[in-house]
Amino acid sequence: MFEIKAKDMRGRVGVLKTKHGNVKTPALMPVIHPRKQAVDVKKYGADIVITNAYLIYKDDELKQKAVDEGLHNLINFDGPVMTDSGSFQLSVYGDVEITNKEVIEFQELIGTDIGTSLDIPTAPFVDREKAESDLKITLERAREAVEFKKENDIEMLLNSVVQGSTFMDLRQKCASELSKLDADLYPIGAVVPLMESYHYKELVDVVMNSISNLPDNTARHLMGAGHPMIFALAVAMGCDLFDSAAYILYAEDDRLLSTRGTFKLENLQEMPCSCEVCSKYTPDDLRAMPKEKRRDLIAQHNLHVSFAELRLIRQAIYEGSLMELVEERCRAHPALLDAVRQLSNYSDDLEKYDPRSKKSAFFYTGPESLGRSEVLRHQQKLLEMPKKRDLVILPPTRKPYSKFISGKLGEFYIYGSEQEFDADNTDFMVLDVPFGLIPLEIDEVYPLSQSAAPKIRDKDSIDFISSFLSDFIENYEQVLIHSRVIKDLDIGLYNKSVENDEIRYKKDDVKKIKAIADYQFGVGAGEALFTGNINIEKSKKTGKIRHIYDGKVLIVNMRASDSYLVLSKEGAKRLHNAMPYPQNRVVVNKDSEPFALDGKSVFSKFVVECDENIRARDEVLIVNEEDKLLAYGKSLLSAVEINNFQSGQAIKTRKGMKK
Repeated sequence: MFEIKAKDMRGRVGVLKTKHGNVKTPALMPVIHPRKQAVDVKKYGADIVITNAYLIYKDDELKQKAVDEGLHNLINFDGPVMTDSGSFQLSVYGDVEITNKEVIEFQELIGTDIGTSLDIPTAPFVDREKAESDLKITLERAREAVEFKKENDIEMLLNSVVQGSTFMDLRQKCASELSKLDADLYPIGAVVPLMESYHYKELVDVVMNSISNLPDNTARHLMGAGHPMIFALAVAMGCDLFDSAAYILYAEDDRLLSTRGTFKLENLQEMPCSCEVCSKYTPDDLRAMPKEKRRDLIAQHNLHVSFAELRLIRQAIYEGSLMELVEERCRAHPALLDAVRQLSNYSDDLEKYDPRSKKSAFFYTGPESLGRSEVLRHQQKLLEMPKKRDLVILPPTRKPYSKFISGKLGEFYIYGSEQEFDADNTDFMVLDVPFGLIPLEIDEVYPLSQSAAPKIRDKDSIDFISSFLSDFIENYEQVLIHSRVIKDLDIGLYNKSVENDEIRYKKDDVKKIKAIADYQFGVGAGEALFTGNINIEKSKKTGKIRHIYDGKVLIVNMRASDSYLVLSKEGAKRLHNAMPYPQNRVVVNKDSEPFALDGKSVFSKFVVECDENIRARDEVLIVNEEDKLLAYGKSLLSAVEINNFQSGQAIKTRKGMKK
């Protein structure tokens, strides 16, 4: 029903399957008024729309036509249609003339693809007693709707809406309870007042506390979110669907949407984009038109901007640059900048979903980039890596650093005990923005080399790196800090300066591949993989390591794009023999064993267990429940997603171990 095709952070490009066709997500569902629709939204990019079943139910003429001809004919849209249940009217007027069961039955009767139970939308910042009372009814009705659907063999997909106002524990409770019901989609409701009042920071809390308690194998819908300036942030948090009448409501008020905010026609001297409307007409042309014609043209512009932004977001997910887009978009308004900064409080959650390797480089766009998964993951890895007695900290040069650092290294300052320098007992690292420190042996691994930051450092990055450095160097007996590093950071962590011709970095390819293996697979992997008569083959064109053998037996290949190691059959055996269960493993059930042995891909429904540290695109070992190695390959999802999904591929198997 819902499958993930690409992912970045919690954002995903997915496919939502309905009886009237598939929808590529993230997607916008324009609101269609059953009596007032003037713009052909499908012509401008809509694959799915939403309309109000209660309005149709209350209008005798519309109701009869919907029953006789079907909902799709009524609104003249042949794609998937979602319907709301009347909850909006309930929140505005306090009551509706329909029961929960009746509205579910009616939505099925008129051919709705995705229906909604009659939840209670609770406004933000109400008192707790009100929020708890409303939530109790919402949960009761959600359970009733799911049971009613099952008892009556209703084919329509069903929404169960997450409520709880701005009480985070209630949002968590609601999402957790709804997850037990096995609904088809999970909208997050009653957030429009937050967006209308620019309470985007609170919106982040509401969305993250809801989504983190919802299953990953279903689509999530942020109700009422129709302004393109919010789409990227919402997608990064895991929202797949948006609905809004903003495109037409803003048009009726002569307002044009953009990713930078909203333009009033009366203030425009130039048209704001290059869509068909903006290219053909001037602001004066629009102002001179009859109201209805002008409204329709502005609505077309608003739809164009909205769908163009979603296409850009999907492309960013494919490339792995979604957070850069989020950081760019959130500079459109201070309240949005608050939101992206608030999102950094959920970095641990986001990291679980973020692939380790991506197609695009890591661009540092400002202090907000310091909270990205790539930075926090690298620093955690550094803490876990084995350490030698001493540490040498060097200033940055061209990337990859190890290629351009050689010979006499210059003047250093000593921190800690003063001992005779021993290169074999020393870790060499480069000070880096935003990663803090980069060991020279692993500096070509994504994203350490595939990254860029301004040469003029901002105070936040200096403070961030200084803080990390102060804690990290306590792991060493003696630290030699290059004079340029001392100057750049303005730190006083040293005893005295020293110039020693022996402080040189000597490249060692075997040390390099062992360090990469430890960084990628866990401490101990390097020694396990690279024993015997190690033979390293390099590219004649680039000089990069390509293949690593024991004699003539291939152990691993090194991927040119990110310098991660790709296992061979021998490499998989060595890694499996050395690393403790369940590290690097995906465990499949007995039904899947013969297929895995034959090298067939592994589907999520056959996975019994997996290492919680697995991320999308990781190299993994495929084993049975007795830890027998069956195959090896590349994960397509993160561990949390593999455990959630009951359909679709989890692992792209490279080769089975069947002889």
